[in-house]
Amino acid sequence: MELSNITLEIFSKLEQKWLSHCEVKKTRILSIDGGGTKGFIAGAALIHLEDQIQARTGDPHSRISDFFDFFAGTGIGAVFAAMLTADDGNGRPLFTARDAVRYLTEKHSEMFTIKHVGILRRRKRFSGKNIDKVLKEALRRDDGKVLTLKDTCKPLLVPCYDLNSFAPFVFSRADASESPSFDFELWKVCRATSATPSLFKPFPLTSVDGKTSCLAIDGGLVMNNPTAAAVTHVLHNKRDFPSVNGVEDLLVLSLGNGQLSSPSRRQLQRNGECSTPSVVDIVFDGVSETVDQMLGNAFCWNRTDYLRIQANGFITERVEPALDEVLRERGVESLPFSGKRLMTETNGQRIESFVQRLVASGKSSLPPSPCKETAVSLLANGR
Repeated sequence: MELSNITLEIFSKLEQKWLSHCEVKKTRILSIDGGGTKGFIAGAALIHLEDQIQARTGDPHSRISDFFDFFAGTGIGAVFAAMLTADDGNGRPLFTARDAVRYLTEKHSEMFTIKHVGILRRRKRFSGKNIDKVLKEALRRDDGKVLTLKDTCKPLLVPCYDLNSFAPFVFSRADASESPSFDFELWKVCRATSATPSLFKPFPLTSVDGKTSCLAIDGGLVMNNPTAAAVTHVLHNKRDFPSVNGVEDLLVLSLGNGQLSSPSRRQLQRNGECSTPSVVDIVFDGVSETVDQMLGNAFCWNRTDYLRIQANGFITERVEPALDEVLRERGVESLPFSGKRLMTETNGQRIESFVQRLVASGKSSLPPSPCKETAVSLLANGR
């Protein structure tokens, strides 16, 4: 029996609809490096990322958290990640990208107030009380509730180094939702991962139930680029990401925060001498670049699913680049097993192409934060 054209058209549309529902959406990860105290590079990329999302969707209320399933950050990157995922009580983030960058820029001098220590007061450190106050103000709701790891719109991962166990300690919403013994106040998590030994004293913190303690220093010493930790976490967290079986199911955006400053590079190239700050720079850069190289190898068969934005032309702590300068710089890509190559596209253009894919695949479909699920359940049961 011959089918009519109308029947064929109906079956064709039904088939397309069925195929679209069967297509597995990639899980999307946003990872933000530590490095410096201002995060110029990551801040510029985040603003452009959210601006492009709003332009593509035509919705000025769209946020980065609407299109990513998982966030990770170290140091200043963790502060950005926390601010972009902190739940305002209605499932929406407390900060836009632009507001987060503006807030940290305006509060920078207050957060990093120098105090002199030692018998002759020659050593300089930053005041812990000041940065504590700023982070606590940022990561609490208008009703005064101090947020914890469970109070985030999307899963969050933040590393530090624990001097009690002399091992990395990773904070995550997944662990926090399993037990209050792994749920920590969000501002303390950011403070822990930012406790650079040369700038701050080690930061002690305990879980909300007081059963787990940590004496934290900067997570950047071991995990300045947390992208590999984020990918590993998602691959093994079957409760939140049951459809992820390998890197082919992931779409990853990794934001750097600049590299070893030019004066340090010139000194090393000229006479091979390393000052203590130069050694710290090498540790941070070495960790970040090694992770980038590893992920470049892991995604070598699906290269467009991994994007690394890193600026190479700016001294992030001494020269404040303008937003458009960061975005105009040509991108650099790690080649599998063989160094890097300079690309023809700028960082801004690469972010725009990435956003096109994000918006085309639709908003994140992850469930709300565990705290919100509990609240909804209680209301449904009439409690």
